[in-house]
Amino acid sequence: MITQIKDSVKEIYENYDASHDFQHIERVLQNAEAILETEPTADKEVVRLAALLHDVSDKKYTDNKDNENRLIDSLNISEEKKDHIREIISSVSFNGGNQLPAKTIEAKIVRDADRLDAIGAIGIARTFAFGGAKGRKLYDNHEEVRVKMTEEEYRSKSTASVTHFYEKLLLLKELMTTEKGKQMAEERHAFMENFLSQLKNEIEGRA
Repeated sequence: MITQIKDSVKEIYENYDASHDFQHIERVLQNAEAILETEPTADKEVVRLAALLHDVSDKKYTDNKDNENRLIDSLNISEEKKDHIREIISSVSFNGGNQLPAKTIEAKIVRDADRLDAIGAIGIARTFAFGGAKGRKLYDNHEEVRVKMTEEEYRSKSTASVTHFYEKLLLLKELMTTEKGKQMAEERHAFMENFLSQLKNEIEGRA
């Protein structure tokens, strides 16, 4: 079943830019497997399926949940597990700080796994890949970083890529929910801070 869903979701993710392609899904799965090793009570099948499906109806790329509903309905699992997967998917997105609570250990694992792929070296690469696909500035020293915003405000304003670090990425370390996720986030967070420091020096002609 996992193999079947992988083949199905690959076709969907091929329509997205490099920041949310199937390689992103493979890395999220890899992160989830690392966290699963420290969470023996978690339902591995639910975690893997939710990780595979969590972006098929991403609001950045589509206005409906047709793909998500179609693929979940096709799974040969109980209705209870299907509902659980839907709940996990709904709790993954950051939504400008307005994320829904991750109520189960499976939801916490998938959310941490996805957020780990938003930070560190790969997070930096993905941020600029998405910004490039959307025609955003690399940086804007005059742009105000928003501390509080609605989901609509978060999604509607095309901020510079560097601004996104301060509005989301640098916040994620403290939002990790599993112990393994917290440990994995430390080095990635520090790498982003070093990158931004070097970038600032280069922008200002001090490096």
